[in-house]
Amino acid sequence: MNKRKLALGNRNIVGARVTEARNQIGLKQKDLLARMQVAGVPISLPALSLLEGQKRPVSDIELKALSEILEVDVRWLLGQIAKP
Repeated sequence: MNKRKLALGNRNIVGARVTEARNQIGLKQKDLLARMQVAGVPISLPALSLLEGQKRPVSDIELKALSEILEVDVRWLLGQIAKP
């Protein structure tokens, strides 16, 4: 697993939790990307990397898909609740 080289940004609040959830279930970024695309959410690998690095905003459609694919509550991604 590669370590993040740059500090996290401030464009979203879900990126670090997306990375955490993805790593916990053993998904690589490219696997998450493929699942997002199959779910009908067009996103590129650079865009996903920027999302996880909190360097780009997240759309509501992306947030919903991430929650479903990673099997986590949207509220957890948003930092509103603790992980069950």
